[in-house]
Amino acid sequence: MWTDIFIQILSGVSRGMILFVVASGLTLIFGVLRIPNFAHGSFYMLAAFVAYAVTHAVGGSNLGFAASLLMAPLILGVFGLVFEFMLLRRIAGRLHLYQLIMTFAMTLIIADGIKMIWGGAYRSVGYPPLLSGSVEIFGRPFPTYYLLVIAVGLIIAGLLSLLMERTRFGRTVSAAVVDPEMVGALGVNVPRLYTLVFGLGAALAGLGGALAAPVGSVSLGIGDSIIIESFAVVIIGGSGSIPGALAAALIIGVVQSLGIMVAPRLAIAFVFIALCVVLLVRPQGLLGRRV
Repeated sequence: MWTDIFIQILSGVSRGMILFVVASGLTLIFGVLRIPNFAHGSFYMLAAFVAYAVTHAVGGSNLGFAASLLMAPLILGVFGLVFEFMLLRRIAGRLHLYQLIMTFAMTLIIADGIKMIWGGAYRSVGYPPLLSGSVEIFGRPFPTYYLLVIAVGLIIAGLLSLLMERTRFGRTVSAAVVDPEMVGALGVNVPRLYTLVFGLGAALAGLGGALAAPVGSVSLGIGDSIIIESFAVVIIGGSGSIPGALAAALIIGVVQSLGIMVAPRLAIAFVFIALCVVLLVRPQGLLGRRV
């Protein structure tokens, strides 16, 4: 009984790590830049299809999987840079409603583009051969691939925290969010800085999509639930907080995983229950700052 619960929690941690990688990108774009990017889930979906194409082009080998982890973030990062530079920057000074409409339009464009290239059928990637087995934990099998996902999530959390808190780039981004005019007066190209942050956020969505591709099916619509959960992570963790996003993603992953054991049909409802509880206790989020 307790072993089953522990394995279920560990599965939830793995699921939470994928959610963290995706939501950390949205934390940068929405929590830091204040851009309500509704296309973030579509970036994740597009990355999963790119991972499918790259993996199958190399024959479903370990090399193909490694190439997909490299190519999907790279392609989505460049896509994000172009999207911000060509479209979002043009409406930067207007109401958030314009950004919301623009990013929602991008979700439709990406969905139609995927349908045109790959069709509407479900696709599968499969685990890489090197990680297709399982390890025994308290006598129960646990997928080796899930351990890789947990490790990648921890590495990304560490790198992002270092980037935002210990580097000049991170401190400049934080300062530009508070007072962009002053930062611009000091010689920093603020629009270019925003473009780079947006591209980094899109690349993280790409990495999340590539990591998630072997876990489930790759199909149109897989970005719908991840975008809702990602916004929940940003709110629960605290706007712009990377450690908060990690804590929130793990909470959601574990709560959902345990909720499936108790009431499978209410799995998604547990996300909003957790959201409501946190907002009642800490309206600024777990590690957010009160404003």
